Amino acid sequence: MQINIDKKTGVFAGVIVALVAVIIAMGFSNNNDSHSGMSHSSMMDSDEVVGSGQLTGADIMFLQMMIPHHQQAVDISNLALSKSKDAELLALATSIRDSQADEIIQMKQWLKDAGANIEMGHSMGDSMGGLLDEAELATLKSASGSTFDRLWLQGMTGHHDGAIHMTQMIEDAKNVTIKDFGQAVVTAQAAQIKQMELMLQRIK
Repeated sequence: MQINIDKKTGVFAGVIVALVAVIIAMGFSNNNDSHSGMSHSSMMDSDEVVGSGQLTGADIMFLQMMIPHHQQAVDISNLALSKSKDAELLALATSIRDSQADEIIQMKQWLKDAGANIEMGHSMGDSMGGLLDEAELATLKSASGSTFDRLWLQGMTGHHDGAIHMTQMIEDAKNVTIKDFGQAVVTAQAAQIKQMELMLQRIK
């Protein structure tokens, strides 16, 4: 490698660049160590572009978190289709199941194109807002009639609200496709929240 000397300062520019790179790398490594539950292999700079899919670390983390979040929405929508008798709820559950199942396929493809793992390699489960826990799922599965419908609507409303908050991770995304996807999630799920709020007023 040729190292050029700045004629005004007499400083080896190439050496300075190398030293700065080492300092930055050391700082990033130390910062990683402060994040409990996240290994060096699973953490990456949120602005670092990864793979041919042109995704940053933040984009990848968002997709890895949103896939299981969507999967639970699909699962409890299928539960509604097997238990509810309410025509509007059945139509909504079908719409949520079909749209989010398609989005899961798309998100997995984006991760594959970026050469990233589909599964989360980091402990960010607590950041997936709105997920129903085991007790809530058990209560929902054991309910029937209008009680089931009410619990399902309440659970899905919280689930949607959590997904909307998760999109804040990519609101400044440089990848237009990912940013548009986040905005589409907000638009669709915000409209469904309003619908479910009206349905809860109807279902006693």
